[in-house]
Amino acid sequence: MSKAVLVLENGQVFTGQAYGATGATLGEAVFCTAMTGYQETLTDPSYHRQILIATAPQIGNTGWNTEDSESMLGKRSAVKWVPGADASGPYQQWSADFTDHNDPGKIWVAGYAVRNPTRRVSSWRAGSALEDEMIGQQVVGIAGIDTRAVVRVLRDSGAMRAGIFSGDALADVDEMVATVRSQPSMAGADLAAEVSTAEPYIVEAAGGTPKFRVAALDLGIKANTPRMLAARGIEVHVLPSSATYADVKALNPDGFFLSNGPGDPVTADAAVALTSEVIDAGLPTFGICFGNQIIGRAFGRSTYKLKFGHRGINIPVLDVATGRVAITAQNHGFALEGEAGEEFDTDLGRARVSHVCANDGVVEGLELLSGKAFSVQYHPEAASGPHDAANLFDKFVSVMEGSRS
Repeated sequence: MSKAVLVLENGQVFTGQAYGATGATLGEAVFCTAMTGYQETLTDPSYHRQILIATAPQIGNTGWNTEDSESMLGKRSAVKWVPGADASGPYQQWSADFTDHNDPGKIWVAGYAVRNPTRRVSSWRAGSALEDEMIGQQVVGIAGIDTRAVVRVLRDSGAMRAGIFSGDALADVDEMVATVRSQPSMAGADLAAEVSTAEPYIVEAAGGTPKFRVAALDLGIKANTPRMLAARGIEVHVLPSSATYADVKALNPDGFFLSNGPGDPVTADAAVALTSEVIDAGLPTFGICFGNQIIGRAFGRSTYKLKFGHRGINIPVLDVATGRVAITAQNHGFALEGEAGEEFDTDLGRARVSHVCANDGVVEGLELLSGKAFSVQYHPEAASGPHDAANLFDKFVSVMEGSRS
């Protein structure tokens, strides 16, 4: 194996071996504490422009398959025509249970750092090896470094700009550090449009006859989210991040959904304005992760960058009203200002902080006291991860049912 180095903006260098493609890649160094689900993590659009450090010591043992990815290489709007659909219509449709076995899923991370890559793939579902997929998609990685040491640096100093260099991209340390420091910070990064669908598409409701129609704003949506909505009888119209209120209104939807996504929420003024219009019109609204921050901004809350973020699948969240704790999947580097149980006035009605992280008190959810809009900072679709929060999709259905009566 050829030499590779992980270079942090503070000048620290970790030397290992090339893993995946060789070359150079830049991004924000972050770590994820999940012990399983590396395929779902690597294909999560929220990791766009980030170099992911895996804390699990061995990675790759289950290989790579065509079923678990959270994004697709091609535009999902071009995946499949549902039999009988009008090919001249404005949208394409696909079934929530559809799998394209020719599409392994797009890897969104900028780079990947692991300690001990497995020597043998051991899963009947695997179609290829993780490293082969990284090479095929030109994802530069590094193996054989002490990832625990890297994580300690990031926990002490915070997430920072970084680069992985191997092959012909290896250079003098000072030169590589200068290259790392020359890249823009994640603070102020406007990335949602870079991962959003280019064209609208529909995910049909399970059973074929929809009970509700939801307009979903794609800020970096994961494939399992429309699948979870569809399983509850919802026809999901996925819209580009550039969608307007007129686009939403034209669908005559029963509800509005805001997805996860990458970047700094302070840059998402258009999504905030759209969300304000939608909520003001009385449309039931549900947001997750980045969508939680968008709804928070629509409520007048400010955001800030966390020191090293929440990224893992075992993060405890407290429901302030009930005192119950859910174990959640999370991936966010920014958060909303607020305190547990805090109530406050907004232009859209009175609201409160509904959930906080049990580890550090970070805001994990908001809601209007009217019940028409709510959001959480974590991932109720949890691919991969615990299913403690899946009932939030049922809550969304209940809000839409109440809105009809």
